[in-house]
Amino acid sequence: MKKATVSKKTLLELYSAILLPRLIEEKMLLLLRQGKISKWFSGIGQEAIAVGATMALRADEYILPLHRNLGVFTSRGMPLDRLFAQFQGRKEGYTKGRDRSFHFGSNEHHIVGMISHLGPQLCVADGIALADILQKQKKVTLVFSGEGGTSEGDVHEAMNVAAVWNLPVIFLIENNGYGLSTPVSEQFACEKLSDRAHGYGIEGLTIDGNNLLEVYQTVQSLAADLRKKPRPVVLECMTFRMRGHEEASGTKYVPKELFEKWAKKDPLLQFERRLLREKVLSKQAQAEIRKGLLQQIESAVEKAFSLPEVEAEIASELADVYAPFSFVESPPQSEKKTKRRYIDAISDALRLGMRRHKNLVLMGQDIAEYGGVFKITEGFLKEFGRERVRNTPICESAILGAAFGASIRGMKSVVEMQFADFASMGFNQIVNNLAKSHYRWGQNADVVVRMPSGAGTGAGPFHSQTNEAWFAHTPGLKVVCPAFPGDAKGLLLTALEDPNPVLFFEHKALYRSKEEEVFDDYFTLPFGQARRLREGEDLTIISWGFAVHWALEFLDKHPEVSADLLDLRTLLPLDYEAIAKSVEKTSRVVIVHEDTLFAGVGAEIASWIGEHCFRSLDAPVKRVASLDTPIPFAGPLEKQFLGKARLEEGIFEVLNF
Repeated sequence: MKKATVSKKTLLELYSAILLPRLIEEKMLLLLRQGKISKWFSGIGQEAIAVGATMALRADEYILPLHRNLGVFTSRGMPLDRLFAQFQGRKEGYTKGRDRSFHFGSNEHHIVGMISHLGPQLCVADGIALADILQKQKKVTLVFSGEGGTSEGDVHEAMNVAAVWNLPVIFLIENNGYGLSTPVSEQFACEKLSDRAHGYGIEGLTIDGNNLLEVYQTVQSLAADLRKKPRPVVLECMTFRMRGHEEASGTKYVPKELFEKWAKKDPLLQFERRLLREKVLSKQAQAEIRKGLLQQIESAVEKAFSLPEVEAEIASELADVYAPFSFVESPPQSEKKTKRRYIDAISDALRLGMRRHKNLVLMGQDIAEYGGVFKITEGFLKEFGRERVRNTPICESAILGAAFGASIRGMKSVVEMQFADFASMGFNQIVNNLAKSHYRWGQNADVVVRMPSGAGTGAGPFHSQTNEAWFAHTPGLKVVCPAFPGDAKGLLLTALEDPNPVLFFEHKALYRSKEEEVFDDYFTLPFGQARRLREGEDLTIISWGFAVHWALEFLDKHPEVSADLLDLRTLLPLDYEAIAKSVEKTSRVVIVHEDTLFAGVGAEIASWIGEHCFRSLDAPVKRVASLDTPIPFAGPLEKQFLGKARLEEGIFEVLNF
């Protein structure tokens, strides 16, 4: 690999760049001892990697660093006062006091910080690189991992996806010998982590991570090559952490001789000696650079510490959970309708969405040539091409993370879970990355996750769950559960317009069993607006998804029962106004859902009714749901499991109270 020569000007820029984070670290450690900051993850001894890699890339190429990579943030020219405000949890920081240290991103600086889970950001890097490829941008994405983090499944998934899709990602592993206190001998058996690259069919190399020039030139050469020929590379940088995992943990578990050995390889001192020896840097210039940087640091610290504490304000906290979305209902341009099954309506919505949103990508297992296991995307490959209709490896977490990464670059994504049950494999990406990113640092996640769910098809415990309650508990997500083909189409098209993450639950038993006349044209329906299917006086039945049809069957069988039947359609947001209005009218409530009884969404609705509509009630709120067991396979067992078996009894119990 040919390495370009480095000019004197660049050498001096590199020197200032590596000196700055060291001086900031020294200041932070002093403030920590004085009790003026609460926690610090030191990168002393590892600065050459963060600084060298960042300086080697173009300013508009994304970097995804870790909590010990201060040099990435400083080398990208982040204002120090705002960075210190972030460390102090001030409103002027990048997360407005909502998260600490480097758990944030800044699109202005093309940085996406980590969450505490170490592996997911590698998947996000894949998505950023994918967006660059789709947008015909000749760019590279660089993502950091520690050697300990490489044991996480997301790292494997991310590297595998990048290899299969030829994504221009540099997976940079900082191998400092310890995952907190666990030495590498207890973390992995291979000699070099870069050797793992061969298992994915990609390149891997190991370099001296304490040699600033070697890191800089290596990353620079790799990036130039990857821009021309996109593909992933694993770059292992050998280094050593001279402080504890974080200051409170200490370093007693590290042999003294290791500190002595690596102290001689201090990256700052090594580079400093070299520049002095080669007369690139004079003692006077060295002193002047240090003095200037120290003045910047002191000024920034003083400014940050003069800022007031964050004022807790409920309205502003709630306002930032979701990205703004000004929904404008789009009625169909024509009254023409066609009888469509539930599955056809979803397919039609996706097709119309792909035509309207040129930045929309579909990702999922077997969705291209095969058309997906339910054939919803059949024919899409021919119309939209392989770049936008993407078969994925079996790696739910990586694909969900990649969808988030693509959103950072202005793309929209629909990720198909082959079955909603399998979302558990990507649970962390959904509830911690997609859901929290806008609240934490203002980055929306323009991702729709399609969730084929539900029982009634004899598919057993792992292909039949109705698991909307897993996600309805998580602020930042939107949860949609349509019961009819027309609603499925209109709500899915709204989900594609909404810049927030949407979990779109599609009941498998409805796919080919329910049909109705559906508008042919593009149209949208509002989230958070229930649909009144029946109107009556005796009681209110509240439901969503497949269970709505249980309630309809009951009412058809018992015309003597006069009931309001509310199909909620969405659970996040929830139509509290429609619920309250109906309860005030009928005074009796039955909530029907397919999910298991304990801690289902029905419990939350029942609690809200008890809290806000208590004076209107003439009977206890009744929940009818499935048994608190896993979903069984055999027909008689599944029938017994489902709440439909107890619906009639539950309704008459409330009516006769």
